[in-house]
Amino acid sequence: MRVSKSMETSYVPAAIERSVQQVWAQKQVFKAVVDTNKEKYYCLSMLPYPSGALHMGHVRNYTIGDVISRFQRMLGKNVIQPMGWDAFGMPAENAAIKHGVAPAKWTLENIDYMRTQLKSLGFAYDWEREVTTCKPEYYRWEQWFFTRLMAKDMAYKKSSFVNWCPHDMTVLANEQVHDGCCWRCDTPVERKEMEQWFVRTTAYAEELLSELDNLPGWPEEVKAMQRHWIGKSRGVNLQFAVQDSPDVVEVYTTRPDTLMGVTYLAVASAHPLATAAAQSNPALAQFIDECRQSTTSEANMATMEKRGCATGQMAIHPLTGKAVPIWAANFVLMDYGTGAVMAVPAHDQRDWEFARKYGLAIEQVVAPLADSAIACDIELEAFTEKGQLVHSGEFDGLTFEAAFDAIAAVLVAQNKGSVATNYRLRDWGVSRQRYWGTPVPVVYVDGVAKPAEQFPVELPYDVTIDGINSPIKNNPEFEQTTWQGQPALRETDTFDTFMESSWYYARYCTPHYDEGMLEPEEANYWLPVDQYIGGIEHATMHLMYARFFHKALRDEGLVNSNEPFTRLLCQGMVLAETWYRLDGTTRVWINPDAVTPERDEQGRIVAGIETATGAALIYAGMAKMSKSKMNGKDPQQAIDLYGADTVRLFSMFAAPPEQTLEWTEAGVQGAKRFLERVWRAVHQLVSGDARVALDPSHLTAAEKTLRRKTHETIEGITLDFGERKTFNTAIAKTMELLNAVNQFTGDGAQSSAVVGEALQAIVVMLSPIVPHISQRLWQELGQDGLIIDAAWPTVDQSALVKDTLLYVVQVNGKVRARLEVPASMAKDEVEVLALSDEHVMKFLEGVTIRKVIVIPNKLINIVAN
Repeated sequence: MRVSKSMETSYVPAAIERSVQQVWAQKQVFKAVVDTNKEKYYCLSMLPYPSGALHMGHVRNYTIGDVISRFQRMLGKNVIQPMGWDAFGMPAENAAIKHGVAPAKWTLENIDYMRTQLKSLGFAYDWEREVTTCKPEYYRWEQWFFTRLMAKDMAYKKSSFVNWCPHDMTVLANEQVHDGCCWRCDTPVERKEMEQWFVRTTAYAEELLSELDNLPGWPEEVKAMQRHWIGKSRGVNLQFAVQDSPDVVEVYTTRPDTLMGVTYLAVASAHPLATAAAQSNPALAQFIDECRQSTTSEANMATMEKRGCATGQMAIHPLTGKAVPIWAANFVLMDYGTGAVMAVPAHDQRDWEFARKYGLAIEQVVAPLADSAIACDIELEAFTEKGQLVHSGEFDGLTFEAAFDAIAAVLVAQNKGSVATNYRLRDWGVSRQRYWGTPVPVVYVDGVAKPAEQFPVELPYDVTIDGINSPIKNNPEFEQTTWQGQPALRETDTFDTFMESSWYYARYCTPHYDEGMLEPEEANYWLPVDQYIGGIEHATMHLMYARFFHKALRDEGLVNSNEPFTRLLCQGMVLAETWYRLDGTTRVWINPDAVTPERDEQGRIVAGIETATGAALIYAGMAKMSKSKMNGKDPQQAIDLYGADTVRLFSMFAAPPEQTLEWTEAGVQGAKRFLERVWRAVHQLVSGDARVALDPSHLTAAEKTLRRKTHETIEGITLDFGERKTFNTAIAKTMELLNAVNQFTGDGAQSSAVVGEALQAIVVMLSPIVPHISQRLWQELGQDGLIIDAAWPTVDQSALVKDTLLYVVQVNGKVRARLEVPASMAKDEVEVLALSDEHVMKFLEGVTIRKVIVIPNKLINIVAN
């Protein structure tokens, strides 16, 4: 059968991609429908914020997910791959202020444009499941669920010190404070006491920790970050009485073995004891005020300057009765633990630095073990290792474990302490003071908080933003309402946007269900997500919150699984060249597209000029694509220039998914050339003589070799796609197979059939990565239907069998010959053949053969002397 005579000679991506996408849309190819007769596969990439345009990080992330989805579908699974929009948040509000447009209008217009971009890349999304988190039909169920948490005392309001961003005029969670600054605008964060709504993430602390052991498909790095953030520890709660006062200072320590070395207590500047003392201590009052203006992010504690002020009060050591001073310190957080710590400067470096600065005593009570080589010099630094106790009275000589138990027992017996398990994890503060977010579904009746009765509590869209006050605050039209017939006022705080992104993956399963948050039967068919893809920067924020939310959904009876995401893949960043010129001492960054680089013989950049002006520029290496360094690459520009398949191919080939990817025009052009080579190879095949069916029993040696290469490639790529997810090596293997096809010189019908099998395997295995060109080539190869509905190629084990085997022959470990022998030859026959080879025999003259070692199908080693 002749396959085709009408195939275009040249590969023209634009026309192909448009026509293939139209077919997908007409046939609703990617619509996901429950089918209990099939194994389901839920593949999900983290949803984007609708900023206005895709960036290359999006393209890489979503291409990875699409490749996995298409591969799993070709394995016969029922695949769901949805997409939506994380549409609330401060950027939209800030853009509204800047451009004088309502956040809703700005957001929805951006979504329309970005959806078009995603479709142009050919991603296999079920767009009927699209969710937009700023729409009432989505967030109404989030509001309903919050009232369910309130009913279980899992959501509550309290006054607390919060991280306040003075630029964005809102509260930040601890996880949203990076190096003491707001994670979005980089403004230094302040401390402020406010009434805030919280969700009890701590209620699930132990499960959040223990379930990490049941997630083998998660990167160990992410699990380690979560374990650290949860921070489970075993320690002792103990009390220090305050001299001449009925007050008691409670502390928690994981090192009760150092208790005898306490030389002062440190309390948070907001601790009630410090606040009371400040009324008669102006210096302390000033210090407390200064602390309110500085960040107290835990992550910043390690590097910030340690400052303090004596309260003038003394604490009584619970075992020795010795009086020790109480200091207010900026490194103690009121909302972590009890807001007070026992300071042992000899055995804690932070305490040591503080004691040195303020002339406080340093008393060593732990020494290295007798057989330890660890150095210890308290004059130089704290000794923080565990060892044996010294200068500790009855506890001298005890090691850490024994001292822990002994000291804890004494404290318990004297009603001054207890053994406890604590967690660093804190409840999630979900209140925000900005407008563009989900309204907290609470009303106040005579000042008492009540859950809303009707959902959604809808955010008004038609508002004016001035950047100072939220338009729903002091807004009678929004605030005034009723509750059970009584006058009431609405809460004017909105939710942290992580609330929306903590359950969107579940709503995708039943996006149009209007009788509840989820339709359990369908949700439980699709959940949990089998493969989740997103950046590692979400390891201790989004991923932790989503895990908490899933467990809360489970306990409400809405899902029946314990974890939301079975496997997690964290893709690396996309890097690009950076160039700048100096304007005085200021770096002026130049877009790489506006630069003409100069390269050395190895292709390395050595210099460059600004193309338009000829001005010399400085090359600053590869860096993450960003607006600030002007090195972002517009995906739409790349698609228009090279085609979506080329952009997808380069994104998968340039680096393994977890590693950083360096965007280079040369690399993209190389990807385009490879697709052109595939196109030409298929064109050459289908433009030739009519093809006949492959008959494996009538092949020449060369034909068998090419066919073996084809099935070895199928075997390797199947592992690359499935277990390893190393798509770059899979692409490399297709390149090797294409080279073998181009180097093949066979002639005749069976040669054409073997080449056809190889090219069809290449096209099918490339189709998850480059689906448009693959669909067209599939048709040119005479196949009906859509390639996405084709089965993934299977290995013909008989094709892997070799007619001959190559043996390396060594004499005393040195290679002396290579023998190609029939695969059926017995071991003793191979040994005789090796010993009689003329190249081997000359090294055996006059020596005695002691041993002949034959490693089947590989090596013969002759030992002689």
